[in-house]
Amino acid sequence: MDIERTTLVDDIMREWPATIRAFLDHRMNCPGCPIACFHTVEDACREHHADMERFLTDLRRFAAAPAEAGNAA
Repeated sequence: MDIERTTLVDDIMREWPATIRAFLDHRMNCPGCPIACFHTVEDACREHHADMERFLTDLRRFAAAPAEAGNAA
């Protein structure tokens, strides 16, 4: 699964727990929010007035980090 603007927030956090840091860095309270299973990245950015392209970049960076660390071992 790739992270896109239409990807559900809850799916992202479950698939790549490291992305929770991106939500917190962008001052989004999505971790633990009951609406996370319904909101897409686009919805979350709109609700929190976040720059979607910047947020997507950060999400993808955090999602890729564990895989890169695993390959280095």
